Amino acid sequence: MAKKKSKFMCSSCGYEAAKWMGRCPGCGEWNTMNEEIEVISKGPRGAFQHSSTTTKATPIIQVEAQEETRIVTQMDEFNRVLGGGIVPGSLVLIGGDPGIGKSTLLLQVSALLSNQGMRVLYISGEESVRQTKLRAERLGVKSPELYIYSETNLEFLNQTIEEVQPKFVIVDSIQTVHHPEVTSAPGSVSQVRECTAELMRIAKTKNIAIFLVGHVTKEGQIAGPRILEHMVDTVLYFEGERHHNHRILRSQKNRFGSTNEIAIFEMLQGGLKEVLNPSELFLQERSQGAPGSTIVASMEGTRPILVEIQSLVTPTSFNYPKRMATGVDQNRVQLLMAVLEKRMGMMLQAQDAYIKVAGGVKLDEPAIDLAVLTSIVSSFKDQAVNPTDCFIGEVGLTGEVRRVSRIEQRVQEATKLGFRRAVIPASNIGGWDFPEGIQVVGVETISDALRASFRDL
Repeated sequence: MAKKKSKFMCSSCGYEAAKWMGRCPGCGEWNTMNEEIEVISKGPRGAFQHSSTTTKATPIIQVEAQEETRIVTQMDEFNRVLGGGIVPGSLVLIGGDPGIGKSTLLLQVSALLSNQGMRVLYISGEESVRQTKLRAERLGVKSPELYIYSETNLEFLNQTIEEVQPKFVIVDSIQTVHHPEVTSAPGSVSQVRECTAELMRIAKTKNIAIFLVGHVTKEGQIAGPRILEHMVDTVLYFEGERHHNHRILRSQKNRFGSTNEIAIFEMLQGGLKEVLNPSELFLQERSQGAPGSTIVASMEGTRPILVEIQSLVTPTSFNYPKRMATGVDQNRVQLLMAVLEKRMGMMLQAQDAYIKVAGGVKLDEPAIDLAVLTSIVSSFKDQAVNPTDCFIGEVGLTGEVRRVSRIEQRVQEATKLGFRRAVIPASNIGGWDFPEGIQVVGVETISDALRASFRDL
């Protein structure tokens, strides 16, 4: 006979407790402990359920390794972020802010796959079939191999998958799907965990690639238990600002490819359009000859991207100057300003500093240090750097400019876009041929870099 037991689970991290608490001991969030009813079945004590198929342990040298077969779509940017294409039997989770374009992206991918003759089942738990049809008409999606289904009951979803026999399934969203045998409400920790586990079983046993849309919290993390991201094969985040047309699909986890790839799209009236040359997009509105503006060649996965870094340094009358950064780590900016004060004697203690990466891109690699530092000095001295210069290098606490990776690809991308000089670490100079049309300047310290960039330094 089944016995009911009450427990409390955190909706943010999945922490379980026997009684309600105002603050979760696991993640420290307030008012996230929700009551759930757990049904316990009394069975023989110590019973253990064995799987129907028995496998034996195999020495690793006897295991035959082979590359995963991939299905390549007609959307190159989507293939790039997945590591070369969609792996059959994989479970992919896509998260992003509301209205960012997750459903639009997956509906366009569904249309491309169905046009290639592969059957796709699009399951919507948030919109009716008619609403999905209207969205498809706006995007120009018309294919007999694309099936639309509106349901949230997991049992009905499983039956429909058995009937349609698709090769790809899109579930929009996982927080709306509920398991009928789980007593908690849809979107709770138990529901999300059980539904994801069942969909993972379907994907692996039937060799179907399943895409899950996940809601995000106000901090930008995917809502639900953290185990959700551990269960799936790939985690993608769809990023972007409402005031910019471009969107970035970033890979956070990928068992079949690189975890640092990005795909860039532009949101238009007819849907998402691929941006094959993102450097041109980020530099097209750049102000020529403006103090505080520098260009950096940053690596996003295997792709070099040229981005503009802007700085505004202005005097303040307050005792505590402001330090604000958008697109770069604020602590990194404070560190670089401290290096300028100590090693170059620049008095920035009475200056407010605002640093921004133009275009809404987020950069987190050390190779942007030299460009950020040069941008701050340019605004502080009110002197513009040469608009055809780009800066690449990591800055240490002693003022040295350190080696960075993939310098050849960075310089080649700068040459392709018409830049005439690249300031790079001196340790990166040897071992490769410089592209024609660009002057490569190697610097060992920030003093060398600033003297090469400004007249009076």
